[in-house]
Amino acid sequence: MQPSDTSPVEFDLTIRNGRISNADRTFFADIGVRNGVIVEVAQGLPAGKQDVDAAGLWVLPGGIDSHTHIEQLSGMGVMCADDFYSGTVSAAFGGTTTILSFAAQHRNDRIPDVLEDYSRRAREKAVIDYGFHLILANPDEQALLHDLPAVIDAGITSFKVYMTYDKLKLDDYQLLDVLAVAGERGAMVMLHAENHDMIRWVARRLLERGHTAPKFHAVSHDPLAESEATHRAIALSRLINVPVLIVHVAGAETVDIIRKAQHLGAQVYAESCPQYLFLEAKDSDLPGFEGAKFCCSPPPGDKASQEAVWQGFKDGTLNVYSSDHAPYRFDESGKLPKGDATTFKEMANGVPGIELRLPLLFSEGVMKGRLTPEEFVALTSTNHAQMYGLAPRKGSIAVGADADLVLWDPNRKTVVSAEMLHDRVGYTPYEGREIQGWPVEVYSRGRCVIKNNQLQVERGSGQFIARSRPDPVLNRRAPAEGRGIFSQFIGLKSATSAE
Repeated sequence: MQPSDTSPVEFDLTIRNGRISNADRTFFADIGVRNGVIVEVAQGLPAGKQDVDAAGLWVLPGGIDSHTHIEQLSGMGVMCADDFYSGTVSAAFGGTTTILSFAAQHRNDRIPDVLEDYSRRAREKAVIDYGFHLILANPDEQALLHDLPAVIDAGITSFKVYMTYDKLKLDDYQLLDVLAVAGERGAMVMLHAENHDMIRWVARRLLERGHTAPKFHAVSHDPLAESEATHRAIALSRLINVPVLIVHVAGAETVDIIRKAQHLGAQVYAESCPQYLFLEAKDSDLPGFEGAKFCCSPPPGDKASQEAVWQGFKDGTLNVYSSDHAPYRFDESGKLPKGDATTFKEMANGVPGIELRLPLLFSEGVMKGRLTPEEFVALTSTNHAQMYGLAPRKGSIAVGADADLVLWDPNRKTVVSAEMLHDRVGYTPYEGREIQGWPVEVYSRGRCVIKNNQLQVERGSGQFIARSRPDPVLNRRAPAEGRGIFSQFIGLKSATSAE
């Protein structure tokens, strides 16, 4: 798009001479920004009030991290180390300009109270844009008939449900209820898919035999627990023809199940995370409690599992790459609630990763030739925007989109240490890893957020982003023959068909 010849063009910000990558192509152009929105993408734009020379740098859309746990009380009653200030600051330093975090309902919580509480915390502290998924632990009549429709109307168009954890898990009947509401109202359902009873059965026998160390966390979460639950979740989805997204996919068998289901026409989408590309189960086999720093659910697998996740990203089986940032300190306030007496079943589950999510994939994926720059952008930004109703405002460098822009130095080399990061966790499972490529300037809605390794904005300057219906819901396919046939008898309808 060329600037007008009939009127002067004045930009608040121009980024010139950069190599721009979107999910579909890479090209050289300048970017003109006015009032936080991209208004021109063309060569030879005049300088703006703020003029940035990006020669030698890559200009990419701001990262979207659609799976973060921030200022959240876990089901075990442990509070995350990061609040919405430290969490969003850390995200921004890593090249992320929008996060979707979880507003977590526990069994006795009222959903409106949960959302009011999380909204207040984020509004006061976030430095980049944000939205919420609702964690739903009690799908009672009030939630299904009243609260969930109101949540969707308020721009929170995704729910997360659990198939494991005593205080969060829903049974299959409840899952179908949630899926039905999501299908009728236009929301995406995210599932933590692990077979609860498999894990519980193995864990009990390990503990009875005195196997309490962190490394036994991975033993108790056998990969079959993930693959079985994933297969069951897909079957529930197919029964009523509602799209689902399986979060934090870890195992090779699970990747294969999802791929085969997609080939058969199932509307199943999937996410994976840095820990499943760069960590292994054996990392938790360390003296004392050091192994707890590497424990999350599902646990990382082996080299074959890592390769399966890489292939899943490459062939489109896995659609989004998120951090699943679950920041717990390595002490009695976090990972080890009972100190030296903590067993693997009592540890807080999760690893930090919000700041290193993008640099890790850029270094190991793009710089080593496993991913193209366009695939990197799709996995870290564009697909998230489409999956969760943020597009076209977020996820691409295009006229009309928010000016969420990150300037990457592809030659900068960094050795990771906990001290260099901006979260409040105090450790990183990626300590000592060398990374090539780093985000050196970060812009959110045209505001310079990070420059010269310094934060440039105030707490509370991020904005809540109300989301529209996710693309998978809008593009929902008709059921295969024989699937969903009962809907004509019980009144199920899709959000799009109701319009």
